[in-house]
Amino acid sequence: MPFGYRRSVELRTLRYFVAVAEELHFGRAATRLHMSQPPLSRAMKRLETEVGALLFARSPAGVTLTAVGAVLLDEARALLDHADRVRVRVTAAAGVATLTIGILGDSTDPGATRLAAAYRRSHPGVDIRIRDTDLTDPTCGLRVGLVDVALTRAPFDESALTVRELRTDPVGVVLRADDPLAGRGRLQLADLADRRWFQFPPGTDPIWQSYWNGGVPREGPVVRVVQECLQAVLWNGTVGLAPLGHDLGAELVVVPLIDMAPSRVVAAWNEGDTNPLIRSFIEIATTAYRH
Repeated sequence: MPFGYRRSVELRTLRYFVAVAEELHFGRAATRLHMSQPPLSRAMKRLETEVGALLFARSPAGVTLTAVGAVLLDEARALLDHADRVRVRVTAAAGVATLTIGILGDSTDPGATRLAAAYRRSHPGVDIRIRDTDLTDPTCGLRVGLVDVALTRAPFDESALTVRELRTDPVGVVLRADDPLAGRGRLQLADLADRRWFQFPPGTDPIWQSYWNGGVPREGPVVRVVQECLQAVLWNGTVGLAPLGHDLGAELVVVPLIDMAPSRVVAAWNEGDTNPLIRSFIEIATTAYRH
């Protein structure tokens, strides 16, 4: 580990750090981690003491990563990904009845809520593992064996994958509430031609990137998670896209795009995977997302 680590750091603490670093808000990170904010803040203070440097710059305007924090974020993500791969391989070797589900984006989707309840009723003895992923990998780790099945959004490169469409959602443009276009009842992509759009990091699936850029090469800030997209809109006036139906707060609005293809909610799994838990998951998911 960088910056003079002398003690071992629990993976749990690294997961806490990544959540705060991605949300850039202690309250939202605590909600994401299903914990209260004070112990999360204390854990980050202890981590900064162990690192020997500040990881977050705190100010009345909010929380930002320091240069040290940015380096640790890259290292922590790599370590946690490796730990997840180890867990998946060991679980498979042990023959334990588990199903690892990758979830991209909003896990409070009512379809996902119905699916969770229905799957638990049908498979009470199965250990369900959830891997919440950022926007840089729409397959949620399927290709590298981190998950068995993904609840995600298309389009993306579907080679060597099987994809089942569960629902389609219309898409709108996320704008500041004081943006001149915010009061319009609907927009077209051409109305946004002179705007900056968010980008995903190099190496991100180009089909996925193209969709969220409206099919045209764009320029703009690089983001990894939904909150970074929203903050880019709020602070820089960057164009963001989002499925309709999400409450983004009074400072942001979503205006429907009439010439944007709908966002497809899908379940995906590796082609040829015969795991019966996946088959039953897909059947239940298809029903749960119809309602």
